[in-house]
Amino acid sequence: MAPPLFEVENLHVAVDGIEILKGVDLVVDVGQVHALMGPNGSGKSTLANALLGNPTYQVTAGRVRFKGEDVTDWPADVRGKAGMFLAFQYPEEIPGVPIAQFLRQALSARRGLDLSVLELRVSIMEWMKRLGMDPSFGDRYLNEGFSGGEKKRNEILQLAILEPDLAILDETDSGLDIDALGEVAHGVDLVRQARPELGVVVVTHYQRILDRLRPDFVHLLIDGRIVTSGGPELANRLEEEGYEAWR
Repeated sequence: MAPPLFEVENLHVAVDGIEILKGVDLVVDVGQVHALMGPNGSGKSTLANALLGNPTYQVTAGRVRFKGEDVTDWPADVRGKAGMFLAFQYPEEIPGVPIAQFLRQALSARRGLDLSVLELRVSIMEWMKRLGMDPSFGDRYLNEGFSGGEKKRNEILQLAILEPDLAILDETDSGLDIDALGEVAHGVDLVRQARPELGVVVVTHYQRILDRLRPDFVHLLIDGRIVTSGGPELANRLEEEGYEAWR
């Protein structure tokens, strides 16, 4: 039997010597969408950063496996090349680097080939059209002067072009109005339609994006531990009742 796409086993993570995650277990299979919810300070973004190898977050116990391989000690760039993707809550601005050039370098590293922007341009233009993005977008500097919605749509463009096997979306809905949220959720749906085997972990505070993404599983993280899991109905309960009942 094939191993799960992604597996987190008894993960403990500390930042500056303070333990934030206190034993997280999570299994994501091919094509599944998992939502991770919880109040501020529960460890959601810590988990997202630790899973992608941010060196600020120190794994003190436990294992992370991707396609059956132990990636716990792999640096972030190696995880990215292997097919793991993180959409940031607050994407960085990189002045002087056009989006098309950034995508060329990232995809070249992912595939181990030196691609030209010309080779990518058709794919970039096609995906920008599908995502409702202006054709000139690819020539703009990465996230410089972008609105919140533009930054998040740019993350979805990267997700589409880089074709990872696992996407971790860290509060992709943060700071978006209803229209921008709909555009981002629609973009994720388009990518999943193109690549149904993609596994997705959505980190969020709110049910509203889950109404659109329709997760297979919802997990509640409280004080560094997953305290309960369920289907989409769990997100509805959390929306109605809040987190207090599980503290």
